[in-house]
This record gives sequence, C-alpha cells and structure tokens, in this order.
Amino acid sequence: MSLFESRTDSPVDPTRPLAERMRPRSLAEFVGQVHLLGAGRSLRRQIEADQIGSMILWGPPGVGKTSLARVIAGMTRSEFVAFSGVLAGIRDVKRVLAGARRLRSTGARTIVFVDEIHRFNKAQQDAFLPFVERGDIILIGATTENPSFEVISALLSRAKVYTLEPLTSTQLVALQKAALRDEDRGLAGSRVEVPDALLHRIAVHAGGDARVALLALETLATSADGKPVTEALVEDVLQRKLPRYDKAGEEHFNLISALHKSVRSSDPDAALYWLARMLEGGEDRLYIGRRLVRIAAEDVGLADPRAVEMAMAAVEAFRLVGEPEGDLFLAQVAVYLAVTPKSDSVYRALGAARSDIRTGSAPVVPLHLRNAPTRLTRELSYSAGYEHAHASEDAIVGMACLPDGMEGKRYYVPTQRGVEQRIAKRLSALRKARAGLRRKDDDR
Repeated sequence: MSLFESRTDSPVDPTRPLAERMRPRSLAEFVGQVHLLGAGRSLRRQIEADQIGSMILWGPPGVGKTSLARVIAGMTRSEFVAFSGVLAGIRDVKRVLAGARRLRSTGARTIVFVDEIHRFNKAQQDAFLPFVERGDIILIGATTENPSFEVISALLSRAKVYTLEPLTSTQLVALQKAALRDEDRGLAGSRVEVPDALLHRIAVHAGGDARVALLALETLATSADGKPVTEALVEDVLQRKLPRYDKAGEEHFNLISALHKSVRSSDPDAALYWLARMLEGGEDRLYIGRRLVRIAAEDVGLADPRAVEMAMAAVEAFRLVGEPEGDLFLAQVAVYLAVTPKSDSVYRALGAARSDIRTGSAPVVPLHLRNAPTRLTRELSYSAGYEHAHASEDAIVGMACLPDGMEGKRYYVPTQRGVEQRIAKRLSALRKARAGLRRKDDDR
C-alpha cells in the first residue's frame, strides 16, 4: 500500500469497516462540529467558496478530522494528497512538496493532508514552511495532541487552528440511524433493528467517538444474525468500556488539571470523579500522589498544616499496599484536601518574593546577619549587632532582618481560614512587639 492516497471516486468496498464506508461525502452528510460548519460559519463559507487556507484540525479520535479533510477535497478544485505522520518520512514529504511546486507553476493548487501531524519531528515540519509560505500547498494537518506543544510555532503562525469537539450522544445516535438506513454503504441489508434506547447506550459507550460507535453497531449487527437485538446482546458486544486516556498526551494533563481544580474548589465529588477517571485509565499512582502533595502545600497551606503530612502519608501507604487497595489512600486524601480550609498565602508570598528578586537589585546581606567564623570577618564587623532571639524575653527581638531599604515589606499575609486564623493573631502580636522593641532602640 502506498503512503499516499489521492482523491478517487471508487465504488464502496463492502469489506471495509462501517466507519470507513460511512464517511460523509458532503457537508450535508457531516455530523457534528456545528460551531465550525453550521450555516454562516466562517469555515463553511471558506469551503463552499473554495477559498480555504492552511489549517490544523485538533480534536480527540473519531470526531471527523480526516472526514472533514476528505469533504474539503471533494469540494475543491485542488489536487489532493494525503499521507500519514506515522508512515511517511522526510524523503516522502520532500517528494510530495516538489511535485506540488511544479503544479503551482502551472496555476494548479495542491492540498496536502497530514494525518497525525504531531508525529512529525521538527525537521519534517520545517520542510512544509517555505511551501506553505509561498502558497505552493494548502496544508491541512490533523492531530489529537495540543498543537501548541506538538506543532512548531512557525507552522502554527501560518495555519489556522480549528478545534473539533467530541460528538454528543444525540449526534452519535443520528449517525447510527443513518448507517442502519443506508443501503449502499450501511447496514440496511442486514435488516437489523435496534431500539433507540440501545442506540443511546452505544452512544454513551462511545464517549463522543463516531468510529467507536459505528464499530460497536457493526459488531452488533453481525452478532444479531437476524435475531432481535436485546440489551443483553448489546452489553455483551460492548463489554467493559475502557476510558479514552493517553498517559503521555493532552488528556493526561486535562484530567490532572481537573482533579487539582476540583480539590481547590472544595468539591470532593468532582475530585473523586476525576481521580477515578485517572485510576481507570491506568495513570501512574505516584504521579497522582505527587500532585496531591503539591496541592496540600499550594492550595491548603497553613490553613491546615497537617494536609502535607496526610498527603505524604497517603503516598507512603500506597507504596506499602500497592494497587488496587492502595488507591483508597489517594481517594481519602483527595477528599480530605477538598473539604479542609484553603489558603494559598504562602504560595503567593513566595511568588512575590521571587518576583522582587528577579526584577530588582540584590541588596547585600546586612552585616549583623552575616556569619563571622574568622578573625577577618570579625574585624569587618560581620555579625556585629546581632541579637540572639533565645537570649531575649519571649524570644522576640526588634532587629531588622530584611536588607536596607526594604523595611516594612510584607510578603506573607495569612487568611482568616482554618489554622491561619491563629497564625494571623500570632503574627500581629509579633509585629507589634518587634515594633515596640525597635522604638526603644531608637530612643536610646
């Protein structure tokens, strides 16, 4: 089989999978992506006017990226060449681009469709740049990964990114019904009838992926073999649903972000749901544990100082017990972190201090705070004037500890939540006492 696939109008091959046979042939047959292809939408108008530019189609599997590229091919007056980021190498890319440039010299355009463009390395992606820039080709790339991370910035600046969304259950049901009615490409010849409730069950199982829904429907039609379709048969065909999850891809970061933000928002139910999604997807438990420890410091902080201890204990308990029983420790600490008082005061304080250091000068350490281990340092007055707190009443001194010119600078501002209520009172008393001692020193 060739790496390259040119546009053809060949008859439908009945041996191909149902999802392949049922690809839309026009915008009228296209299901979903109304935000891009609905009446009056910009992308639809560009396609209908045959005035498209280079684009990146970004979305999860089975939402119509390749189908949309093929619909564009059918509605354009351009040559259309498609190849895969998995199979093609740099030599193949250069050969296609050279041919496209020759065609351009005759006034013809070439649309190059690259499936899974995120699998191309930087050198391969760089090869497209001059051809896209000169208008020798119109590039359509398809990717399941975030283009911001997987497509080079120079190429992104020359292409419009369109985000495709998972299909809704209603859209997947409509797609299945169309396949059941279609005599040429679909399953009408099998005479199988599937109740709407079971079509909806398949749609829920598919999780927004048209390919999964049509594969399940095709398997169901084969399994029914002319018999009535029952709920038991559907469940047998579907078996256990495996959630879509790529531990190295976009969904990995989306789910950990959802878990973190649910805990921060004090929603234990949402936290448990996103945690379960990650566990069922086979995520590294220690990766989850590390994030929970981070949440304990970043979002709970001193409102509940024990949160870090609990998160660390959960990680160690998981190490001891292992899967699947150890998952319970992660769930317990996720719920605890969600319901306990929150404070990001230390997180913000550290950020503010770092910002001052990065954007300002670096004042010298005051002499009285410097160590004086040698005679020379003592002669230079290192440590002179230092007040040892433990030698003072209540271990409080009025000595300044910030560099000259930074007196009174405040980074840590405690909240009035949880333990920080007590910390705030203690800090206020400390500051008053230290100010009083400094005034006494000034009066001497």
